[in-house]
Amino acid sequence: MAGYALITGASSGIGYETALKFAAKGQNVIIVARNEEKLQQLKDAIAAQYPNVDVVIKVVDLAQANNVKALYEDVKHYSLQTLVNNAGFGDFGSVKDADINKIQTMLHLNIEALTILTTLFVKDYENVEGTQVINISSVGGYEIYTAALTYSATKYYVAAYTEGLDVQLRDKGANMRAKVIAPSSTKTSFMDRSLDTEDTDYDAYFDRYNTSEELADYIMTLYDSDKHIGIVDDDTLELKLYDHFYPVNTFGADQ
Repeated sequence: MAGYALITGASSGIGYETALKFAAKGQNVIIVARNEEKLQQLKDAIAAQYPNVDVVIKVVDLAQANNVKALYEDVKHYSLQTLVNNAGFGDFGSVKDADINKIQTMLHLNIEALTILTTLFVKDYENVEGTQVINISSVGGYEIYTAALTYSATKYYVAAYTEGLDVQLRDKGANMRAKVIAPSSTKTSFMDRSLDTEDTDYDAYFDRYNTSEELADYIMTLYDSDKHIGIVDDDTLELKLYDHFYPVNTFGADQ
């Protein structure tokens, strides 16, 4: 049986479409989110198109650190092949006006949950051939967006952490690859949660944007590539692949 792709934030948007793409490749999927009804809809959609693919639903709030570790313990008996850390949300406005509780939750989800899951996955699978971790950053992780400053900073963390992890894995001769993709504006429910609204009119905020399916296609392009970084061009909305973007200092790495 094919291995499993563990995909967080899979109830809608990029995570939903990415799960469909992995299923199309014949890879079983473990789909994770807070909304059980939407996860079931995704499972049904996969079953209708790819009946031989196993779909495992895990209803989890990953903003709670204990839940992250419990999730991994719950799924580690599956043969994991891919981890896609997609769960996350943003926040807009000045630092002075920020909702502290929302910011704390965002930090827990965007940084802490991603780091914990990635670390546990690497510990168990770094020497397994064909394994990959794909972390979702943002173009806001490669240039500072002052309108969403704290969110942008979380995505800088994701980008730097993942790029550094891939260098570390390669220097050790590990089989696993770590990759990061940085979407530009993409039509998902991201803006709803970021702005604390419903049914956000994307055309009012962006003159152009990718669809979630287009972004999922970009993720699969990166997955199949020998490159390690995918950044969506803000002007053209096309994917550009790189070996590395940030300078990496390996001093002391062999200690």
